[in-house]
Amino acid sequence: MLNHKLPADPVILLSYVNTKLRDEYASLSELCEGLDVEPSRITEPLAAIGYVYDPEGNRFR
Repeated sequence: MLNHKLPADPVILLSYVNTKLRDEYASLSELCEGLDVEPSRITEPLAAIGYVYDPEGNRFR
């Protein structure tokens, strides 16, 4: 069940996701599993504003 409410605004989503990655999750896959969301719900809106996941830095850049 995918029911976690993510911020709708991509810029706020960016801040939210990067904070979660920094403070709580070691990877994007762990974040998605922990929040019970499909990765595309994060990657697509962030790609639309020019951000992609950097696995080495564990953040979107």
